[in-house]
Amino acid sequence: MIQQGVNVMKKVMGCSSKFWQWGIVIILAMILVLQACQPTKHYAHPHVQIETTLGYIEVELYPEKAPKTVAAFLSYVDSGYYKRANFYRVLNDVNQPMNAPKTELVQGGIWKTNNDLARSVPGIPHESTKQTGLQHEEGTISLARMAPGTAGTEFFICMEREPGLDYGGVNMEDKQGFAAFGKVVKGMDIVRKIYNSSDYNQYLDPPVVIFNIRRVGE
Repeated sequence: MIQQGVNVMKKVMGCSSKFWQWGIVIILAMILVLQACQPTKHYAHPHVQIETTLGYIEVELYPEKAPKTVAAFLSYVDSGYYKRANFYRVLNDVNQPMNAPKTELVQGGIWKTNNDLARSVPGIPHESTKQTGLQHEEGTISLARMAPGTAGTEFFICMEREPGLDYGGVNMEDKQGFAAFGKVVKGMDIVRKIYNSSDYNQYLDPPVVIFNIRRVGE
């Protein structure tokens, strides 16, 4: 009788084990199906992802505030201009002239990797911070330029609040400032890694490779 009872228990336990194994498989399958059915995340504003050797940086853009700047930048992104681009310049506390207004930023684009293309891009009409209402804050992305209206593919990201880069600021003699058009929303730690990389006379040594910049959340 005892042996019969043991045999019955073995059968019950065996069935129970198989039941739980199949139950786990079914639950996992349902989770995968539900994840696959979830809609892709969409943002209220365009987002781009800067893919570098040090990690990913996600940037939110503001076309309603800086429409010409954002349109131009996204046209470069969509055209694949930033494939194999790089971050090549850094401005920090120690590599700027003592008598010049200081700023802290990292600059990237295709100036070093595809200079002919960078030079061929038509200048973007300047949208000052007075027009857009944006400011150069920590994580702000903005266009590098010489004279107003000469900005193109090259951009920079601010490490902290930089009022000298806004309209009326002291960093440009023309007082027109730079064209801010978005802000880092993920990956500011990656930006800081780039900022803290070694440099020589304001140029990163070596540059940080940008594999690509692409749209996300669309």
